[in-house]
Amino acid sequence: MRRIDATLAALKSQGRTALIPYVTAGDPSPAHTLPIVRALVKAGADVIELGVPFSDPMADGPVIQRASERALAHKVGLGAVLALVREYRREDSATPIVLMGYANPIEAMGQAAFAERAKEAGVDGVLVVDYPPEEAQEFAALCESRGIATIFLLSPTTPDARIAAIAKLARGYVYYVSLKGVTGAGHLDTAEVARRVAEIRRHVKLPVGVGFGIRDAASACAIAEHADAVVIGSRIIQEIESGPADGAAARAGAWLAAIRRSLDEQAAEARP
Repeated sequence: MRRIDATLAALKSQGRTALIPYVTAGDPSPAHTLPIVRALVKAGADVIELGVPFSDPMADGPVIQRASERALAHKVGLGAVLALVREYRREDSATPIVLMGYANPIEAMGQAAFAERAKEAGVDGVLVVDYPPEEAQEFAALCESRGIATIFLLSPTTPDARIAAIAKLARGYVYYVSLKGVTGAGHLDTAEVARRVAEIRRHVKLPVGVGFGIRDAASACAIAEHADAVVIGSRIIQEIESGPADGAAARAGAWLAAIRRSLDEQAAEARP
């Protein structure tokens, strides 16, 4: 069984919600990325979403845009991100790693070359924001043949027909964007999230992760009542950038550990 599938299945059997933090590779510098990832895993992360820096991140708000700008200033591109994953795999063969980013760097490398290099590095999944399902069949097949999950975004405005199309290609989990707009924007409406996740489950048998707008333990726990996974990005980036770079891993890990405790306490209370 693939790492993502095994991890999420084990958590479901325990009645626990997966915790998936997002960080941008190369932020605040390449030397700090792996210490941050280690700290997040130690704090209770179940899957790591590692952002591939890009100059025009259309789905990302100002917080993650700043993270991309800092990484790009250090010349961190797709090749460097794969090298970071390869290095991390030498010490951790269990934690799933998902690359999240945009089509341009993959197209520049070549889809087949990317899929092969991602496999060799130890990547478990890929979420490409601007690969629509109508145009992603070949890419999904290249990834599938190498054991890499293709993960797709669903939004509050995604129609049923498109959800059904994504269900055919998606692997690992699907990522429901709980807000209209970019990362870090808006107010989280948990009742609306619950309604939409229920609709998604009519078409998609995979676990459903929910992200965008989760900023504290209360919002994480509210989402966990309906989702299989809670995805948190902008709020962690804010911890990273809130002080000296050498303390970024400790700050990010401490913040995530508090979320993990709250999720696990909620799960324990829900058990019969």
